Amino acid sequence: MVLAGVGGGLLLLGLVAVASGLLPVAQALALGDRVVPVLGFVVAITVVAALASAAGVFDRLADATARAGRGRGGLLWALLVLVAVASTVFLSLDTTAVLLTPVVVPLAKRVGLPPLPFAMTTVWLANAGSLLLPVSNLTNLLAEAGPGLSGGAYVAHAALPALVAVLVPVAILGITYRRALAHRYEPPAVRPVADRPLFTVASVVVALLVPALAIGDPVLGIPVWVPATVAAVVLVVAFAVRRPTALRLGVLPLPLVVFVCGLFLAVTAAGRLGLTALLSAAAGTGDGAPALLRLAGVGTVTANLADNLPAYLALEPVAASPARLVTLLVAVNAGPLVLPWASLATLLWHARLQALGVHVSWWRFAALGLLAAPLTVALAALAVALTS
Repeated sequence: MVLAGVGGGLLLLGLVAVASGLLPVAQALALGDRVVPVLGFVVAITVVAALASAAGVFDRLADATARAGRGRGGLLWALLVLVAVASTVFLSLDTTAVLLTPVVVPLAKRVGLPPLPFAMTTVWLANAGSLLLPVSNLTNLLAEAGPGLSGGAYVAHAALPALVAVLVPVAILGITYRRALAHRYEPPAVRPVADRPLFTVASVVVALLVPALAIGDPVLGIPVWVPATVAAVVLVVAFAVRRPTALRLGVLPLPLVVFVCGLFLAVTAAGRLGLTALLSAAAGTGDGAPALLRLAGVGTVTANLADNLPAYLALEPVAASPARLVTLLVAVNAGPLVLPWASLATLLWHARLQALGVHVSWWRFAALGLLAAPLTVALAALAVALTS
């Protein structure tokens, strides 16, 4: 409700900007042409993830991971890292924050391990792990349409910084929680599936969707919203036949859609009032390592102060080359690890933790983030410079 309220307020401000002429109608319509396909993907992938979770796909994956851990806490955590990265890369960071959190935290409790290392790993990799593919983050989908990043060029530019952005947080988490993870556990029994046909359909849909998202746009030229929408429709039909009570309006991310629409209009209008000029002066120009580090620093600070999505939108005009665009993505994806409102995924993650009865100190969260964010962003930005 809070997200929808804030989004509604931003949407109202944006419409006022259009009505007053501050934001020309033609520019607002052009913005709509750019945003609608992105939001179409967000809605479709959210429906896919929610229904796959309801079918038991994520629970079965958690059980299989726990058994593959062979009773060793460190190995279980390492496997979780792989699952979290895969979930983020192929199904987006919000999927990891919203759906993986309520799976891995109860799993940790179930096998007698402390849940905090698993919870922190989930949220850090939901953010920092969201660089590799356009579908991994809403900001990536926006950047892919930028100069020199269409098709497979995006992955080519993002691959090395994406790897760095995963390895640095994983190393910090591994060192921080090494004692908590150095315990053994009894592998749990695999829980039975409530509806086998529904589980099978959902598993097949997800298994086919992952490669479709990875190769569809860069290789075949198919927009990512197309396979995501097909997958969502298949799952909706399957649930309508097998479990229609699960098809609730809450499956649709309507508050997020309202928030994003309002945010796009409001930030674009603010740019015309001087925000873009101010950030341009701060971010500088150039594709050399010092220039990219400067842009990364400004992007990281802006994302933590004002949330990563408006930070990307406000700084996009100063990222006029592939290297600068990818550096900006590094900052707004891997940088929001300090303040809780820096990323919507972090807020969604915290809400899930509260529902599970797990307390996270924001002071400790910020302290670890102050270590991880600058180091991760700086090293990943240098990786961009090396590959440019």
